[in-house]
Amino acid sequence: MDREACERNLRLLPSVDEVLRDSKVAGLLSRYPRGIVVEAVRASLNDERRRILEGLPDRKKLDENGYLDLMAARTVEAVHLSVRSKLRPVINATGVILHTNLGRALLGESARRAVCEMASSYSNLELDLDTGRRGSRYAHLEELLTSLTGAEAALVVNNNAAAVLLVLSTLAKGREVVISRGQLVEIGGSFRIPEVMAQSGARLVEVGTTNKTYPDDYRKAVNEHTALLLHVHTSNYRIIGFSRETTIKELVDIGRAFSLPVVSDLGSGSLVDLSRYGLPHEPTVQEIVGAGPDVVTFSGDKLLGGPQAGIIVGRRHYIDKMKQNPLLRAIRVDKMTVAALEATLKEYLDEERAVRELPALHMLTAPVSLLKEKARELAGRIRDLVEHKAEVGIDKGFSAVGGGALPAADLPTVIVTVTPRAMPAGELQAALRRGDPAVMCRVQGGRLLLDVRTVRGCELSALAAAVGKVICK
Repeated sequence: MDREACERNLRLLPSVDEVLRDSKVAGLLSRYPRGIVVEAVRASLNDERRRILEGLPDRKKLDENGYLDLMAARTVEAVHLSVRSKLRPVINATGVILHTNLGRALLGESARRAVCEMASSYSNLELDLDTGRRGSRYAHLEELLTSLTGAEAALVVNNNAAAVLLVLSTLAKGREVVISRGQLVEIGGSFRIPEVMAQSGARLVEVGTTNKTYPDDYRKAVNEHTALLLHVHTSNYRIIGFSRETTIKELVDIGRAFSLPVVSDLGSGSLVDLSRYGLPHEPTVQEIVGAGPDVVTFSGDKLLGGPQAGIIVGRRHYIDKMKQNPLLRAIRVDKMTVAALEATLKEYLDEERAVRELPALHMLTAPVSLLKEKARELAGRIRDLVEHKAEVGIDKGFSAVGGGALPAADLPTVIVTVTPRAMPAGELQAALRRGDPAVMCRVQGGRLLLDVRTVRGCELSALAAAVGKVICK
């Protein structure tokens, strides 16, 4: 842009007051604090001024009124962006069911109703309604958990890492915990089992090798300083080939021989045998409890399909000790978690209902025939909106379980592909991510991929509209 054009455009820029008097911007002042609107006006003007001074393409077609309209539109957009919630709903079209970055398992309808009811009213969270005396927030869940898992007692904290921390702090602080080298897993977000153990005050004793650990390796490590034997289920990866893992049953036999408690960190915590639905076998909580360990920990928001929580089940003697640990207050669950988890667990009283009503299980077990129907509907909606501006197709693919669960499972799925003609697929992906609603999806080979396995039926219309809006803008 030459100097004359630069000076012309700078002169045409409206003042802050002129933009504030524009009808579109004036309407914002009645809904939002004046300071937010004024700041948005100034930011829009400064951005355009910088653009002009940097010599970016000249807006030759804009006159004084055109610049005013442009700045007003920019201001409206900036205000709406600044006031909308930072935590927002996202349409998950990635095909990753338990997507950690997107909040893992969706709650079922009964859990959502329970959360809403408890959030909007007082409750008997820590009150025994029969006696009128103080009660325990953990009692609301214990009976359900022991009935479903076969354990003697149960306790719930705010996530599974906290559960492991509480167990080790209670049973092994200042003493040794024996664990296989092949089970020193990273939980996620660079959070590792050895670090949890160190924080608990327990001392780590590694035995065996990455790929092979025998029962004798544990026996040789036991001494007067040993507090317990720990087994960590490698739910987020698999070692195959030349390998040997000491089983829970073998570890229980060793623990009994040396009068040591055995703790199993199961991780994902499924209450349903998923192999019956064509998925790889994942040990259920009931199976592990039946093998005899003294304490089992698992997550609430992975394969269980509930809220974020760390669930501890096992022998009453050890659970009672944990209930007396002062650390429990720092990692306790709130009333919404209790409500959501109770409602979720009740669904498991009827397995068929649980698979049907809990979104995570429903997505995991959805047949390809159902996914084809959803894909055809979504593709048709998008075609109607974008017309000739993009090529829309349907393809086969694979979904992932996610959340550190069933790493070897490739779920056949159906994908709607979108190839925009006027923009790169990556640009479309970025615009969808920043949009309202926000959409998360994948790009491969120049195509936008929308995996319908993780898109709920009620989201198809909004997803199509979001894609159409960006492409036709």
